[in-house]
Amino acid sequence: MKFNFLFLLGYIHPLLAGLALTLKLTVGASIAGIVLGFIASLLRTYGSAPVRALAAGYVELFRGTPLLVQLFWFFFCLPLLLHVDVGIVAASLTALSLYMGAITCETFRGSLALIRKEELDACVALGLGRMTRIVHVILPLTFVRAMPPLLSNIVSLFKESALVSALGMADLMFVGQNIANTSARPVEVLTTTALIYFVVAFPLTRCVGRIERKVLKRF
Repeated sequence: MKFNFLFLLGYIHPLLAGLALTLKLTVGASIAGIVLGFIASLLRTYGSAPVRALAAGYVELFRGTPLLVQLFWFFFCLPLLLHVDVGIVAASLTALSLYMGAITCETFRGSLALIRKEELDACVALGLGRMTRIVHVILPLTFVRAMPPLLSNIVSLFKESALVSALGMADLMFVGQNIANTSARPVEVLTTTALIYFVVAFPLTRCVGRIERKVLKRF
């Protein structure tokens, strides 16, 4: 069997459009997930017992179920329960954001545990209010220490976002599958699709290693 990768030059624009949509989904879900994860980590660490239980339930639910099942649930089940039309984009962003929030919550909890009691006592001695402590002390310290695992989570989300193709969203994986089906050349198309994911993810993983070394030196 002869392989011909050059024919993919005719499909470069659909592939790039699929990649652009994948990146948009990743960025949007990452931002929403990081914000949600930080809030959930604060609730699990400093909240009352009922609040901690609710936050823990959310985290365990989304960490303990497959992302594909979550995507299907928000796309097929949520509209039936709410009697509203939930589009592919809304369902995908919601599922990816909640999944990312559950993962980053544990990342932030680990970083919060590294904040020394002396640092919190200093805030109290200075008379800083709770919101001031969170915004100006806890938030910066937590984000700096959590940066390497957060970037790793974003890279993982970028790769796992390929699951939205199962809903029919025209992301990179969906476009690759369609081209492979219409051209009857799955080896060339899917290999190229995998290489595109790798080209985007590999530099980010290298950055994670460098940032992690710098953070370890600082702390």
